[in-house]
Amino acid sequence: MLRFYGVIIFSIPLILYYILTANYYCSHEDKYDEYARYGLVLRIINSLKKRGRIRTITFNKDKLPKEGGYIMYSNHQGKYDALGIMYAHETPCSVVMDMERSKVLLTNQVINLVNGKRLERNNIKQQVGELNKLSEEVKAGRRYIYFPEGKYDHNGNHLQEFRAGAFKCAKQVKAPIVPVAIYDSHLPFDFNSLRKVITQVCFLDPIYYEEYSDKTTKEISEIVKQRIEAQLAVLEENRAKNGFNKKFYEYRHSDDVAV
Repeated sequence: MLRFYGVIIFSIPLILYYILTANYYCSHEDKYDEYARYGLVLRIINSLKKRGRIRTITFNKDKLPKEGGYIMYSNHQGKYDALGIMYAHETPCSVVMDMERSKVLLTNQVINLVNGKRLERNNIKQQVGELNKLSEEVKAGRRYIYFPEGKYDHNGNHLQEFRAGAFKCAKQVKAPIVPVAIYDSHLPFDFNSLRKVITQVCFLDPIYYEEYSDKTTKEISEIVKQRIEAQLAVLEENRAKNGFNKKFYEYRHSDDVAV
């Protein structure tokens, strides 16, 4: 968390500028289309990365479908996850997020800029309504990030249970499913450290409707989970081979160590 608060403290004027600018963009959507708003989001992310000493390596951007809407299903590790994927995804995309967590300063503005979907944790009716809207938008060509684990809880690079219901919106509109594996995305804001940190984002082969049309959402969730899990092993080898985040791993068994 040291990095998170450090970025805020040393970037107060810039954060205020981005908040005011984001609010202006969102109140003048006739003037700023989704490409302009997404461009602002990328500038915010790049500023955060620079001041937070965060580097994100991306793989397989060429595997993303060139046309039409799709849903990216990723493992979930921490506060940086959606930002890292957006940084890797150069064209406009949006995100599904927990309502409570989406209200954090600046996060709220980013969600507004990309017209993200906010889900109320204990309101099933509201969730269904928002996901139905998501499905229609994907059908019309929009792209979304969805975390089927639903939450993160210091799970690091280990997968939690995937919620089968998360895949209903993709199946409903026969949209391509793009599994996304993120690695070490928890490190930027989970440790009391200001050391340089490297995260990895890898887009996997899309799963088209023809491949999953006869599958239940539970079966689809297992397929996506297995593919992400397999890719995490590859990204772990890449991390070890290149010595990424070596100091973090040397101290990973220590509690609250400023590395």
